[in-house]
Amino acid sequence: MRIIDLLKSDAIDLGATVASKADAIDALVALHEKAGNLADAEGYKADILKREESSTTAIGEGIAVPHAKSAAVKAPALSAMTVPEGVDYGAPDGKPSDLLFMIAATEDGEVHLEILSRLMTMLMDPTFANDLRAAKTAEEFLGIIDAKETEKYPEEAKVVETPKDGYRILAVTACPTGIAHTYMAAEALEKAAEKKGLTIKVETNGSGGTKNALTKKEIEECDGIIIAADKNVEMARFNGKKVVKTSVSNGINKPDELIDKITEGKAPVYNHEGGADASAADVDEGEGIGRQIYKHLMNGVSHMLPFVVGGGVLIALGFLIDTILGNASLADGSANGAFGFTSFAASVPFWLGKVAFGFMLPILAGYISQSIADRPGLLPGIVGGVIAANGYTFASMYENQNLVGDGAAVSGFLGALLAGFVAGYVVNLIKKAFNWMPEAMDGIKPVFIYPLLGTFVVGAIMCIINPVIGVVNTALSNGLASLGDSSKIVLCIVLAAMMATDMGGPFNKAAYVFGTAAIADGNTWIMAAVMVGGMVPPIAIALATTIFKKKWTAEELKSGPVNYVMGLCFITEGAIPYAASDPLRVIPSCMVGSAVAGALTAVFGVTCPAPHGGIFTFIVCGQPLLYVVALLVGSAVGCLMLGLLKKNKVSE
Repeated sequence: MRIIDLLKSDAIDLGATVASKADAIDALVALHEKAGNLADAEGYKADILKREESSTTAIGEGIAVPHAKSAAVKAPALSAMTVPEGVDYGAPDGKPSDLLFMIAATEDGEVHLEILSRLMTMLMDPTFANDLRAAKTAEEFLGIIDAKETEKYPEEAKVVETPKDGYRILAVTACPTGIAHTYMAAEALEKAAEKKGLTIKVETNGSGGTKNALTKKEIEECDGIIIAADKNVEMARFNGKKVVKTSVSNGINKPDELIDKITEGKAPVYNHEGGADASAADVDEGEGIGRQIYKHLMNGVSHMLPFVVGGGVLIALGFLIDTILGNASLADGSANGAFGFTSFAASVPFWLGKVAFGFMLPILAGYISQSIADRPGLLPGIVGGVIAANGYTFASMYENQNLVGDGAAVSGFLGALLAGFVAGYVVNLIKKAFNWMPEAMDGIKPVFIYPLLGTFVVGAIMCIINPVIGVVNTALSNGLASLGDSSKIVLCIVLAAMMATDMGGPFNKAAYVFGTAAIADGNTWIMAAVMVGGMVPPIAIALATTIFKKKWTAEELKSGPVNYVMGLCFITEGAIPYAASDPLRVIPSCMVGSAVAGALTAVFGVTCPAPHGGIFTFIVCGQPLLYVVALLVGSAVGCLMLGLLKKNKVSE
């Protein structure tokens, strides 16, 4: 959400004269009212004053940013004022404030914190702040902010200003990892709308957070909303609007069809039942059970990834440092031994990684549950994940009151998956069971009753079933660990080929989740095959566009080099446009190349402790040079197959 989108010229007063803090607040509130940002100016002012009672919002260095969440605010907005003579706003450094912004935020969400963070990041540049103080007109003031935001956040520079008549269509795109599909779907929808002469705004829920967020006003005025997502997004805001819900892949491949559903009035009206704590399952009308389960699982996996990646890399970094410095303390488990420089340098990242890694299963379970039951499901899911990860049972808790499980019932990744789904559906049942309570209790149900009862019930269930799931989990882990060389090669071939089958679809994600689960059990050789299998397709295509130029269209040749970067970053989705244009030749070629690379990782004994990062994590992998060899050989095989199978696009 850009500052420039929230600040209107009518809400800016340059060269103002105010005698006191109270006068400054009155002036800034009046600017909001003048710009049409408030439904109740007095109500908003009361909320501002209430916030000021807790502590001053003056930052120092002449800057003050009063802010408040208020029901009196129509939509998030800003007002701004310069006061050449300054005003005593109670700043910590005792200096008068001469540059003031006032943030008006709605009660839903934490938009004011995002705005405040962005403002302060920009205002840390004294040149920028002084330029604002020296601005002569509101247009110049806005231009200075626009230039700074473009410099600071270049990825948002292409955001189109809201048309005078609003957007005909809004959209939200989101994929589990938030790296490629999210933005590919957004681009496809924008291009399709442009061809049809329609205005569209697309909110992207990517790995870097929400970008181009839809405002309340835009939602109210649009014809309909397209949700192209493989994980759940905030839906309550779309209540009463026409909504088309579909997969992110359809957003990429069928943008025209989705847009036509909105423009032709074929989209159903979305009704968000149950208010803010409504079940996410309630929004999946028309979706099959399998897709709903997939979305809930992917929501958990997407939130879990940073913990696995960060934790895994730090652990591996500890071993790497230990190996380089020639100290074997970590290898024999005595990392807390002699704290000379060598052991300290190795043990710090190792134990930090262990801490981060320890959150993996609780986060997975918690966000699966949250996807099903919204926020009330988060606590029961996390507690269920902790129980699964530590193997707690009623017996272990009774015998060891410090809650240290005996390890016999550790149900690991499988237990965490089960805990997440059990928690989500249990909380939904509890919601239905308490429908009889009066509306006056609605505020307390999602923050007290549902989490409390849900945690108790889920905890009891997990303590009962942990031993059973623990036996299955242990058997699977031991089975993978005891596989012979030939069996490992076969498994790596299958998983790597799956990564290239649908390039981000269900087969790809199934292999990826399997590899991530294996990391939790210490079988990091599986993730090595999975990652290289995902890296080969775009690199093979990039090589083929470089070597076999007559096999591709001008558009494909132009985009080819980008796939080198995408492949090295483990973004398989770069191959999708090529696969879509010629699936019978491109997909088999990529699958064979990935399978060869996967087989080589097994033969070479490569291990990979991180489930993402591509070439940037190779340094902490086992046998990194041989990992590069496997990647190059697999990519070369895929490239040669493409050269043999594809027909020339240009005559000799």
